[in-house]
Amino acid sequence: MSQTAKEKVIVIGGGIAGLSAGIYALKAGFDAEVYEKNPVVGGECMGWNRKGCHIDNCIHWLTGTDPKTGLWGVWKTVGAIDENTEYANTKKFYTSKVGDREVTLWNDLDKTERELIEESPEDEEEIKKFIQYVRYAEECVIPSIKPLDMMGIRDYIEMGKGMANMPKVMKEYGKINCKQLGERFKSPVIRQMMSDYLPEMYTAYSLLVSYATMTSGNGNIPMKGSLAMSLRIADRFREMGGVIHTCAGVKEIIVKGKKTEGIRLEDGTVVKADHVISAVDTDFLFGRLIDRKYMPKDLAAAYERRDAYPITTGFQIAYSIPSDFSCEDTIFFDIDPITIGTRTFGRISVKNYSYDPSFAPEGKAVLQANLIQSDADYEFWNGLGKEEYAAKKAELTEEITARIVKEFPELEGRIELLDSWSPLTYNRYCNAYHGSYMGFVTTVGNKQMRFKGVVKGIDNLYVAGQWVMSPGGLPIAVVSGKFAVQRILKKQGRSIDI
Repeated sequence: MSQTAKEKVIVIGGGIAGLSAGIYALKAGFDAEVYEKNPVVGGECMGWNRKGCHIDNCIHWLTGTDPKTGLWGVWKTVGAIDENTEYANTKKFYTSKVGDREVTLWNDLDKTERELIEESPEDEEEIKKFIQYVRYAEECVIPSIKPLDMMGIRDYIEMGKGMANMPKVMKEYGKINCKQLGERFKSPVIRQMMSDYLPEMYTAYSLLVSYATMTSGNGNIPMKGSLAMSLRIADRFREMGGVIHTCAGVKEIIVKGKKTEGIRLEDGTVVKADHVISAVDTDFLFGRLIDRKYMPKDLAAAYERRDAYPITTGFQIAYSIPSDFSCEDTIFFDIDPITIGTRTFGRISVKNYSYDPSFAPEGKAVLQANLIQSDADYEFWNGLGKEEYAAKKAELTEEITARIVKEFPELEGRIELLDSWSPLTYNRYCNAYHGSYMGFVTTVGNKQMRFKGVVKGIDNLYVAGQWVMSPGGLPIAVVSGKFAVQRILKKQGRSIDI
């Protein structure tokens, strides 16, 4: 074996990006070890058990389940899915309800079009336009062969062939946000629907692309949930010869001159490496593991401009309910106002996980509520003392539960609390900036956050994870792990085809 093949890659963080980086490092001939601070790998692609039920806390849809896409090949390589993967039999994206009116974004676009026009004939022209542009957005793909900065003219031409209509989507819906998209419709319920799933400040094209992922069949939900998928990827890494260290938090990346020599763990242990890939939150990397001065300028500006680059998080509650609950999948509805800190909320969503019977005992299902939170909400939670936090969490859980039962009286006396968690939970467990479970929100008038996964001034340190490109999420995480290894190979003058 050559000297290059014996070089050691250390990956910090055992989430999807870190495990992907480890697997591709092994494929490239390196030795690879992953260091994870928690007892189990998966990062934010996670689930846990309570009272005989499983709470799934990540995958609402998995972009890249269409075998015709390059992203599917990446997911298959890391062991997440394959030709035999079983997916949930879901029929819709979500339902929005206002008063006694409700509308649904079905996976069947024709059905959605018929339902929306029936609800609001006066909006027919705008509805048909929306549906047509969702069809255009079905062409959208996430680059997965190589990083954009490594692509040549032929690569761009090839990618452009398959996405010929995406410029139309960007031109029509890239200069307005979801709230402004809703204002194009006369129907109150359709207007509300457009800013329910994604926060209203999101660019409107983000909604179309998300919905198109579902309608195109490229956004299915693997059965058994998020944690099971993370564990499959970890198994693949170990089978290939990789080593995973859990309960092994990293305190510092050791930098000497313009290189890193390895890492220092929380317990003081020093681990040497030829290359280090950071697959943790970039706010934790720049400022905790290495000096903040190394942070790329555009990224630093995004952290400073909280209005232009907000984050998305949530206060969530999981319940055990009867499996015959009438509401399927996800529904948004109005509630009596709830105040958290300086903000008041009048709308909430619940998601029924009955599509996966493995999550609950026979006759039961898991229902999860989500109250979308932001930077300001995180600051409120973070400012509470330990006892205040516990009391506020319990109070809010009780208030939300009462409102769910008011909306669905059939759950009276038949809904059991499993767990509740706040933005601080994501921060504590994953070092997630302000508790965000996605990357920076792309808002109108501000360029999409994207930076090369390299650190200027440290030659052998690379960055993977959802924060390297907005809007983040699992697909960005998994390809960024691959891209980090390709950057090592390119620097060595080796082929990046892995």
